[in-house]
Amino acid sequence: MNKQIASYIHDNLDEILEKWRTKMEDEEDDRFFQIMSDKVIDNTVREFGELMILSLTEEKETYMEKLNDFSLQIVRYGWSISFVLKALTNFSEVIYEKMDEVGFLNDQSIKSHREILTKWITPLNHSIVDAYSKVWEKTVHLQRIALQELSASLIPVFDKISVMPLVGTIDTERAKLIMENLLHGVVKHRAEVVLLDITGVPVVDTMVAHHIIQAADAVRLVGAKCMLVGIRPEIAQTIVTLGINLNDFTTTSTMQRGMEQALALTNRTIVEVNSK
Repeated sequence: MNKQIASYIHDNLDEILEKWRTKMEDEEDDRFFQIMSDKVIDNTVREFGELMILSLTEEKETYMEKLNDFSLQIVRYGWSISFVLKALTNFSEVIYEKMDEVGFLNDQSIKSHREILTKWITPLNHSIVDAYSKVWEKTVHLQRIALQELSASLIPVFDKISVMPLVGTIDTERAKLIMENLLHGVVKHRAEVVLLDITGVPVVDTMVAHHIIQAADAVRLVGAKCMLVGIRPEIAQTIVTLGINLNDFTTTSTMQRGMEQALALTNRTIVEVNSK
């Protein structure tokens, strides 16, 4: 019976996919259909349909290999798990409706076909969601590692002066990494002044401010001074609204002003030289 259903889907795949695509375009979470080219959509839709047939006809090993490849692809396209589940539900509904329209189902076979479809789609849901979740978790993990590698490094810019540019959201895990790199860098570069640049931090809330204050206190313990630069107007307003105390900090709105103050703290100044 599985082969009969698979054969029917294969013979009527274009018609089934067209109706399925129409149903998916009506979903609220249809960004994939809005931003992708027609060629990419057509290829992805066909791969999805062929994957459904494979689950009925091929050995589990072959099917799982194709499933993992497809999961990786739709993660890159930004499909959410809820969107994947809607796609599976809509696909099974379209098949049932089409089979009913052409008379493939009758009073004698409708129950058995319904059972087959149910037994087919339920484990199919589990396998696709499981594969999707594993690929998604791996992608997020790799992105987190990449972000950690690209940020939270202390950069010496002048003798005794170093800068740490902070980019992205600061959570507890990143805060620990920032603290370690900051203290290690201060000792390594013999920095007397450290500028923490938060220009690339989208939101400064109580937790982020707490981590920054902890970092500044740690820097003072190893004999250096910490300055906070890159405070945008909206960040300043948030800090005031939340009642966050930054009185122990020297703060500036730009890196340029922070650098001028850092040079002054190390008994240096910027002198303009007129060339003749």
